Amino acid sequence: MRKTFQLQVEGKHPDRLLEAIKHEIRKYIKRERRRELPEGSDFWDFDTRFGADKESAEVVEFPAITALIDGVATAGGKQFYIELLAKPAQRPPRPAGSERRADSADNEEDPEA
Repeated sequence: MRKTFQLQVEGKHPDRLLEAIKHEIRKYIKRERRRELPEGSDFWDFDTRFGADKESAEVVEFPAITALIDGVATAGGKQFYIELLAKPAQRPPRPAGSERRADSADNEEDPEA
């Protein structure tokens, strides 16, 4: 997805427009994550760029998108550019000793029994 979103459209409430934009971005992310993964990949990662326009867009962390959009909206910006490109990725192996432990409540005996 490479798109410039307008935050001020005549006849539309800015808050509703902002929520519609976020919904469109989430819908795109969900659609991309449903695609079949190539062999040797664990999940879909995203290369993300964000800025006021295409020329000023900078690489940002994927989880920071919503906060950046909110920041532009609260600052009174008229538009923003977002670029989300899905890429297959593989999770790094967990370090030794950091195995997932069972919940402690599952391992305790019932004191009333």
